[in-house]
Amino acid sequence: MKYSELIGKEVYCEDLKVGKISDVIIDGEYWKVTHLEINLRKEAAKELLGAKNSFKNLLAISAVGPASKCCTTESRIDLQVSRGQLRIYLRPP
Repeated sequence: MKYSELIGKEVYCEDLKVGKISDVIIDGEYWKVTHLEINLRKEAAKELLGAKNSFKNLLAISAVGPASKCCTTESRIDLQVSRGQLRIYLRPP
């Protein structure tokens, strides 16, 4: 899969629609994907972070897990962490 194919995919955590991927962050020294930039949905931002509005956030790639588990459909990515754990994988850009 090309990284450009990830742009625009919906991200889900359990049954919560977290948001859409807007960019892929790569560590230039090791050439590894480290984070996905996500446009958090308003509902997800409120539930996960207590925010009133939607905004961009970075999601650590370790929350995604192996491709065989997270990419079971063409249009979405299912995170391999629980809603309660998701907060620790998010950080401001």
